[in-house]
Amino acid sequence: MNAFKPRETLTEQVARHIENLIAFGQLRSGERIYEGAMAKQMDVSHGSIREGLLLLEKRHLVRNVPRKGAFVTPLDEFFVRSLYETLELYLTHTGRKLVRNWQADDMARLESLYDQMKACYDKNDLMAFLELGIEYTKASLAYADNYFIVSAIDDLWPSAKRCAFVAFQQGGNQVLEDNLSHMEQSIGAIKDRDEDRLAEILHRFALQQCQQVLTAIEKTGNKTA
Repeated sequence: MNAFKPRETLTEQVARHIENLIAFGQLRSGERIYEGAMAKQMDVSHGSIREGLLLLEKRHLVRNVPRKGAFVTPLDEFFVRSLYETLELYLTHTGRKLVRNWQADDMARLESLYDQMKACYDKNDLMAFLELGIEYTKASLAYADNYFIVSAIDDLWPSAKRCAFVAFQQGGNQVLEDNLSHMEQSIGAIKDRDEDRLAEILHRFALQQCQQVLTAIEKTGNKTA
């Protein structure tokens, strides 16, 4: 029997739409989000937009400033370094649990997602590539067994997707190749049940992508982030 999955609420649909506008650079770093214009564009009420923006504030994409409105969270050096430092801490902790406890079905899932991402790379389908990358990392949380870590990572994914897109805009296919290489190395370490090797791979990748994003921000003057 398939698990019951409730339909996405209107608030979640609104949040997802605005999330993608931010993640893919259509709403820029620090830009104000006008509720009225967004409500008209999406053909929903102001209240739905407001609720969606509150949800995105929890996901670190929006800052709601009293009496001034909602603004896209600035993508600056402090934000980027904080994001990758936090992701590395969480993913290393949960990765060690995965190395110790994975079963055959878990490995099949990770390898299948890797193959799908490689196919997206070959077809130059960036959006699907980024979404699958997030799905791959979520699949690696199978043995996290920690409510707070899983909840926190869920709220960090939109910023991770945003940063990955910024890195791609600057570095192009090399960034995608780096992602695939990281995944291939990670799967090898997980298969070998080598916790320390996986931790080192995650550390190197976090530093690498963090620097790619910072370089992109510096070169563009943060205008397209």
